[in-house]
Amino acid sequence: MTAVPALLVEDLSVAFRTRSGTVRALERVSFAVPKSETLAIVGESGSGKSVTAYAVMGILDPAGQITSGRAILGGLDLLAATADQVAAVRGREIAMIFQNPRTALNPIRPVGRQIADVLIRHANVPRREAPDRAVELLRAVGITDPGRRAKAYPFEMSGGMCQRVMIAIALAAKPSVLIADEPTTGLDVTTQAVIMDLIGDLARDIGMATIFITHDLALAAQRADRIVVMHAGHVIENAPTAELFARPRHPYTAELIAATPDAAASLCDLASIPGALPDLRRLDLPTCRYAERCPRRLADCDEALPPALAIPEHVVACRNPLS
Repeated sequence: MTAVPALLVEDLSVAFRTRSGTVRALERVSFAVPKSETLAIVGESGSGKSVTAYAVMGILDPAGQITSGRAILGGLDLLAATADQVAAVRGREIAMIFQNPRTALNPIRPVGRQIADVLIRHANVPRREAPDRAVELLRAVGITDPGRRAKAYPFEMSGGMCQRVMIAIALAAKPSVLIADEPTTGLDVTTQAVIMDLIGDLARDIGMATIFITHDLALAAQRADRIVVMHAGHVIENAPTAELFARPRHPYTAELIAATPDAAASLCDLASIPGALPDLRRLDLPTCRYAERCPRRLADCDEALPPALAIPEHVVACRNPLS
């Protein structure tokens, strides 16, 4: 990618202090997302997808510590910036849709006022104009009777409607980067498709880069231009979507694809991935965190962190990749 990316993350490492030891949640995570493109980050639960987003957004749990790396947004390193600098761009230049909109929205404030707050704070909309603009945004995200819904509280709305409100809040200031963390969790299939279409349409309209976090590889295949695969806090593969599915190079990626349901296949064709994610508190954590589950493990897989082998537009961190 020769163009300057909308967001560049390099060598991001995060650790959490717990009573039972330090959890090395992320180690040297790197990726870039160009303007107007969608990058999907996929992997099992616990692979570090959401932690990556929280670190970039500056909203890590107090127990979390960024031990290395940088995240460049419009020339600003979000990881080295002051709290005031991050607060100034969060919501305006980079925004996030959270997994559970009911817990992300303020339960005692009408949704229209929550959208208006963002417009006033980050889009420089005069206070007297913000309520009308909030109604316009609710209409833009497909909420019927937006004037009445703007006065409603989150508990008075369905899960799909709350998710649309979250999208309206995230896009209120027309950010250059949107992070959507499992935006279809808990929604029925029809509503999932509507929500993803909505995010895609709005992203194209304003030229926004989108990072789509999901455990659903099939959904990522339909929506993303490029896919980053994570396992136990490592980025183990990064490739254009079509290339990744046509020719996965990391054994874990191949296992993920084989374990993804396909309408044309039977249940007997589904494969399971043996073993489980390693305990990230272990002092003897293997340098390749997939090694203990990997059918292609070599003796030198334990010697050092797997190098990133660069094929044109396709990067894999494995000492014995698939051909």
